[in-house]
This record gives sequence, structure tokens and C-alpha cells, in this order.
Amino acid sequence: PILFQHDLFTVSMSNCEQFQITIKNDTVAGQQVQERIVKILEDLGYPPRDVFSVRLALEEALVNAIKHGNGMDPTKSVQIECSISQDLARIEIEDEGEGFEPEEVPDPTDPANLERPCGRGLMLMRSFMSLIEFNDSGNRVTLEKKREQASENGDGDASEDESS
Repeated sequence: PILFQHDLFTVSMSNCEQFQITIKNDTVAGQQVQERIVKILEDLGYPPRDVFSVRLALEEALVNAIKHGNGMDPTKSVQIECSISQDLARIEIEDEGEGFEPEEVPDPTDPANLERPCGRGLMLMRSFMSLIEFNDSGNRVTLEKKREQASENGDGDASEDESS
């Protein structure tokens, strides 16, 4: 079966990769797009921590679009726009659902919600990405990850507080 309905454009420049694609409302198709984006990040030399962050947030966003936004309806589709430069990965995911109000999603760290499964994906997306925002109707999410800059000692980790 063909999982990609159409790839509207693909632009490959030495410092930037861009594409826009519409996929069937299927998690396998979502995984294929996810792997395509991860490969671009790796090819551009993004640090493993950034690649992990984008992979996790992207998986959450795609699953949310397919399962929650489109309700697993096989007649619906998901549109993905991706632009990755040396410094910034920007991914926009839009489903055909009615949307939601992100501020109405329960806080999964609230003791009253610890046993409830909702809200964890959004919390992870927010903690792993530099920016996450939704359109007014709540059916389009924009994810941005600024490339982690290596510290002066070259390890990419933040220095520990050396105060005495």
C-alpha cells in the first residue's frame, strides 16, 4: 500500500532541507516521516540529544494527530511541513480534526492526575522542544528545536555550577 499520498515539494540545499507531505491517517506512515526527519537531522550533524528530543516530540505529535485529531479515521490525512537548517528544526503537523484547547489538558504532574494517562505527551513535547505552539483551532502544532551548541569544552553539556 502507498502510505504517502503526495510529497508536494522537497528542497535540498547544502545547509537546509525542506519538504511538505500529506500522509494517510496511519501510524506507519507517521513513522516513515519521523524516520525521514531523523535522518536529515543526523545528516546535518545534530547532536544525539537533539535528535532524540525531536524524535520523541515528533512521535507524540504525529500519534496525537492520527489518533486524537483524526480519530483513526482512514479517510482523513495529516499534513507535515518540515524545514531543517544547521541551527533550527521546524516541523508543523496539521490534522483534519476539530482541534482542542491545549490549556484545558490536565497537568499530568498534578497529584490528582497522576493515575490519568492524558497530558503526558504534551508535557514531554514541551520539555524536549525549544518551542511548541498550536493554531487557534488546535488542529495544527508547530515544533521547533534549536540546535544545541557545544560548550567551550566541546562536550555539549551545560557546565555544572562551580561556585563554592
